[in-house]
Amino acid sequence: MNVEEAIVGRCSCRAYLEREVPRETIEKILDTARWSPSGANLQPWKVAVVQGEAKERLSRALLRAFEGGEKAAPDYPYYPKAWPEPYKSRRFECGMALYRALEIERDDKARRLEAWKDNYRFFGAPAALFFFVERVMEQGAWIDMGMFIQNVMLAARHHGLESCPQASVADYPEVVRRELELEKDLVLLCGLSLGYPDAGHPVNNYRTDREPVEGFTRWYD
Repeated sequence: MNVEEAIVGRCSCRAYLEREVPRETIEKILDTARWSPSGANLQPWKVAVVQGEAKERLSRALLRAFEGGEKAAPDYPYYPKAWPEPYKSRRFECGMALYRALEIERDDKARRLEAWKDNYRFFGAPAALFFFVERVMEQGAWIDMGMFIQNVMLAARHHGLESCPQASVADYPEVVRRELELEKDLVLLCGLSLGYPDAGHPVNNYRTDREPVEGFTRWYD
């Protein structure tokens, strides 16, 4: 698999095989991703890898928070407060494509809710990664983190793995920090489900569209 294939073929995988990912494989992925660029070589990334019973405990804690009506309190706002076009339409179509793949009708609130809770089950993935940056860091470090997380996802594909980046788990950063006994000065950016994909599952066999190059690029000669 070349770099172009790794980028274009990547998808947000939401169904995984019941097959453990060896720790040494995850170490190799992180060993590759650590060569990501960062301003002044600050390397601001902090990662927590959660597997086995630790993952199950964290999953249960996140589900308790969500099902118990605990208000989401992310460390930062991921989405805008208002949704102008074209972002509003893209968001709507993204959600509808997922529900179509899962054969969930638009008015089936119960199944939609259950599908959302799969976020906190990490979609059945055997491993979950959490990405943090120290609170003292400014926005430039967040750009560095984006490049690092992308490289983690691409390096995973080299090992036959797929992943799903998750802003959903960042709704409950205090739960994650408490369960993993992490410092409060670590800002939770997102989680990442990681595992061997269930290629036959319908949820892994649809793709969202992307804007063509001419739609987001201005050329100056």
